[in-house]
Amino acid sequence: MLHNECLEQVNHVLMKRVNTVAMVVYSLVFVLGTIGNGLVIFITGFRMKKTVHAVWILNLAIADFTFSIFLPFNIVYVGLNFHWPFGRIMCKLIQNIAFFNLIASIFLLVVISVDRCITVWWPVWTQNCRTPRLASFVALGVWILAVLFFSPDLYFTETYYDDETNTTYCLNTYDINEGGESIHHVMVIARFIFGFAIPFSVIVICYGAVAWRIRRDHLSPSSRPFKIITAVIVAFFVCWFPFHIFSFLIVKALNECSLHVVAYIGLLLSYSLAHFNSCLNPVLYFCLGHNFKDKMRCSLLSALVNAFTEESNQSTTKTKTRSSAELESHSL
Repeated sequence: MLHNECLEQVNHVLMKRVNTVAMVVYSLVFVLGTIGNGLVIFITGFRMKKTVHAVWILNLAIADFTFSIFLPFNIVYVGLNFHWPFGRIMCKLIQNIAFFNLIASIFLLVVISVDRCITVWWPVWTQNCRTPRLASFVALGVWILAVLFFSPDLYFTETYYDDETNTTYCLNTYDINEGGESIHHVMVIARFIFGFAIPFSVIVICYGAVAWRIRRDHLSPSSRPFKIITAVIVAFFVCWFPFHIFSFLIVKALNECSLHVVAYIGLLLSYSLAHFNSCLNPVLYFCLGHNFKDKMRCSLLSALVNAFTEESNQSTTKTKTRSSAELESHSL
């Protein structure tokens, strides 16, 4: 929310257009993200052989699906010109689900990168100990860690009623409380360091180590999982980095109204860009993952056949068995 002293400098027509863009983006992400990630969850959770890579992608899809399914609340919030009608509890939950998705996704990408590095550098240990069961426990640890990092945002988010405008806002309390500027600054820095800078440094180091080992020992592992994860990481960086930049800028520009307005609009647009990350990953899996693409086609075809005839059960079972055998011989 913009500070009151800056509202008079805002071009309301421009803000209305920015809000319209945000609503359109949220609507697209809701439809594409819910359907796409729902399919990924269905296929990796119920139609594919349970591999370590399948566990990672399943958990990424769950994080993105959770984020997408709550977007209608934000669409209504923006459509009502930032009036929050859903109450305090939903304010705390909905307005922070994006950051929970951010934290869970980046931590999962770190785990995937470390896993890839271990696979290349310690193949014997990998063959003996790297199991889907272990990957599931690691993924559970990531979710618990994400909840811990998510807690401060959950605590500081509250509803605030403005008597002058007769509007209920859903915002972080450091935006309205005395001394909140310093808290806001600390939160932005902490989110950038622990939710972006350190994780991406680990990711770059791990993939650098993988590339160096492959080149040194002339290894030739399957490139498909590497391409998928690399594309997911690049998409994550492109979608989320502008948001962090404008988050810093809006804190620095608190005492300069014109710059604060620019930063605020930039934050809204970059936040909309960040939303696209939740629906890009299923597209990347489909485009880059040949086995995933085949399994999706097979699963959708089987579902349609089963819906219209009972006589095709044997044929469907054979197709499913053949696809499972193919998946056993190839990683995702």
